[in-house]
Amino acid sequence: MKLAFCVYKYFPFGGMQRNLIAIVNACVSAGHEVEIFCGPWEGERLERVALHLFKAQGLTNHARNKSLSQQFLTAIKQDQFDLVIGFNKMPGLDWYYAADGCFAAKVNEQKGALYRMTPRCQHFMEFECAVFESSSDTKVLMVSKQQKPFFVKYFGTQEERFFYLPPGISRDRMAPDNAAEVRSEFRKEQGVAGDENIILMVGSGFKTKGLDRAIHGLASLPDAIKEKTRLYVVGQDNPKPFTSLISKFNLQQRVHFFAGRDDVPRFLLGADLLIHPAYNENTGNVLLEAIIAGLPVLTNDVCGYAHYVIESEAGVVLSSPFSQQTLNETLHDMLSGDLRPQWSANGIAFGLHADLYSRAEKALQWIEGANGGMIEGETL
Repeated sequence: MKLAFCVYKYFPFGGMQRNLIAIVNACVSAGHEVEIFCGPWEGERLERVALHLFKAQGLTNHARNKSLSQQFLTAIKQDQFDLVIGFNKMPGLDWYYAADGCFAAKVNEQKGALYRMTPRCQHFMEFECAVFESSSDTKVLMVSKQQKPFFVKYFGTQEERFFYLPPGISRDRMAPDNAAEVRSEFRKEQGVAGDENIILMVGSGFKTKGLDRAIHGLASLPDAIKEKTRLYVVGQDNPKPFTSLISKFNLQQRVHFFAGRDDVPRFLLGADLLIHPAYNENTGNVLLEAIIAGLPVLTNDVCGYAHYVIESEAGVVLSSPFSQQTLNETLHDMLSGDLRPQWSANGIAFGLHADLYSRAEKALQWIEGANGGMIEGETL
């Protein structure tokens, strides 16, 4: 088949972008012809994949997105593609990879009437409706089961249009045989003593991931623990909005930022705890990456993959509504208690048998089935 993939922006350290590359590579390996239509592209280009880059027009994000989607569809119509697969919500898709949660639910349940009248809101509602409304033919690759009820509620999306994808974690996140050696070398490079703690936070989009909550948690620790604890923040984002909060608590020597990078497995092995108190999170791949690396997890139940922390018994999941006090107390207990070795062992064992790695292969199966009749399998 000849397949067109659409995405507004590509950068190499985003979770959705990594899944795009994995699925594209799976399609190419299966013998399909793939072309990608994209706005800004950062990083290396793929072999055997045609890449079409477009310049967005407009002063706002939603105006630029609309501009790109129009350019994508115009270019795609000039050729003959069997299927169009989008990694952002936009009109004209055969398949949508649902990396983001339901915007309509957020608007109706968290925003006021004035916000619903803004051009930004109207744009995102229009594009979400184009994918999920009952009159649409777009099929949906769902990565989070907890989001499906919202789409059904607000758009009446038919059950048969949802297709579930398992996680697609890279196996290089699994704890290797020499994990102890890698951990020791990493901590030596960082100048971290054996009795010190590294709290790790990974993800682009510091605000959404709850960095402010993590900083408050670090600040709340008793001095004896805080003076031996560092917060390492790894991700592609601007740390400046958080500098005043860090200064307020005099944590300049305790909080360290690292730009998006490809050696995250070393951080997972070298750290003592992953913290991920997100405001919203459709999935949360880093939770699974930490689990299979043997790094205990502290997160909250708004994350789509939080249930894996519970199933693996590899950490603690905080219940909604979020309480900063509860996070502070739990962080203290996890750092000062003796359960971390057990959580670590549980996570490593879970990663050996759970289906956490086959997303790209399953996506390929659904996509191939769409062109030759519905295949048998698991819908949502």
